[in-house]
Amino acid sequence: MPLNVGDRLPEATFMHMTKDGPSQVSSKELFEGKRVALFALPGAFTPTCSAKHVPGFKERKDELKAKGIDQIACVSVNDAFVMGAWAKDQNVSDDDMLMLADGNGDFTRAVGLDMDASKFGMGTRSQRYSMVVNDGVVEQLNVEQGGEFRVSSADYLVDHL
Repeated sequence: MPLNVGDRLPEATFMHMTKDGPSQVSSKELFEGKRVALFALPGAFTPTCSAKHVPGFKERKDELKAKGIDQIACVSVNDAFVMGAWAKDQNVSDDDMLMLADGNGDFTRAVGLDMDASKFGMGTRSQRYSMVVNDGVVEQLNVEQGGEFRVSSADYLVDHL
């Protein structure tokens, strides 16, 4: 069952690439006492994700922060090494957003936003979405319909804060 506005996010552990290698980030560490703009996408280095989704959040980060967002985080069902390489490719620093790996898809399944991308040779992946999480509780949730890129964009999130 997919997550809804007002739901508390489940406990999860993400992986994040640092200069010293992969490091764990708990959901408690990420969300407790913070207002976080979290967005998820099907895969690193994929066309829409690389050309629109990540660049949009990087470009609008100051506006998001001006509207009360403490942290921006991107989640994908990829490993920390891929997410780290993608951050470099996108010229994204931790100050811009955290690039978080949900390598086994545990968080993605727990929030009910997984999808079967087997026909593309990608296995189980995340649906494309954005959300605002306030102290661990979903304040806003924007899930795309298959193949679309509109409501999960940084533009949409900024306009609806």
